[in-house]
Amino acid sequence: MSSTSSSYPLPVARPLSPCIQVCNIEPASSLCQGCGRTLDEIACWGSMTEAEKTPVWERLEQEGYVNTLRREVR
Repeated sequence: MSSTSSSYPLPVARPLSPCIQVCNIEPASSLCQGCGRTLDEIACWGSMTEAEKTPVWERLEQEGYVNTLRREVR
């Protein structure tokens, strides 16, 4: 095996925010219909660390709100 191969997942290329400028909170789910975030997530996004944002991004990807490509970041 090559010493450069790794079992770590590749970093994910994501925009700074999942916001798509379609801001409408669905009363039943309390989620934004555009980006899929809660009001708390939207309000805190700018002060959240990448570690705090990661589970939000993963949920948004899983629920189909965003489609980010997994690629190697150099």
